Amino acid sequence: MIYLHLFLSFLQIGLFSFGGGYAALPLIQEQVVSLHKWLSLQEFTDLITISQMTPGPIAINSATFVGIKVAGIGGAAAATIGCIFPSCILVSILAYIYTKYRNMKVLQGTLASLRPAVVAMIASAGLSILVTAFWNGEVNLADTKWDQVVLFAGAFILLRWKKWNPVLIMLLAGAIKVVLAVALGKI
Repeated sequence: MIYLHLFLSFLQIGLFSFGGGYAALPLIQEQVVSLHKWLSLQEFTDLITISQMTPGPIAINSATFVGIKVAGIGGAAAATIGCIFPSCILVSILAYIYTKYRNMKVLQGTLASLRPAVVAMIASAGLSILVTAFWNGEVNLADTKWDQVVLFAGAFILLRWKKWNPVLIMLLAGAIKVVLAVALGKI
């Protein structure tokens, strides 16, 4: 029965996550953390990190990770198939429709109207991750993790203005965090 739950949960995510992996994050969080409670909010944040570091789309990596955690290899297969199944069907249908009607203004207008919704979903996912990283899910300035804020700001500056390689920034941030933990006696 858990395989069916995993399949149907990630089928919904696959059906309604327009705009790529980041747009799927709020949907994944709703299914995995809020609705089924398969992961805690902290585990969900770790899931995003792992999904970013492994090759492949975030949604598929997330489905595989959650499936393995909840029900082993069978769960990973059920969740992953549920996640990609709608895309396979929809892309086949949309490719046919788009090639046939690509010059219609109605189609172009529909595609343009989806952009703001996708941007809002990506922003929502980003804010959720920041709140979890800086305050463990509930904003309270007294409990701010300033080391995380400084690491974020430094990584943002290096990524946006200095145009450093994202992999190098992740490695550097990880190394800094380890050095800080050793220096503060947390390891």
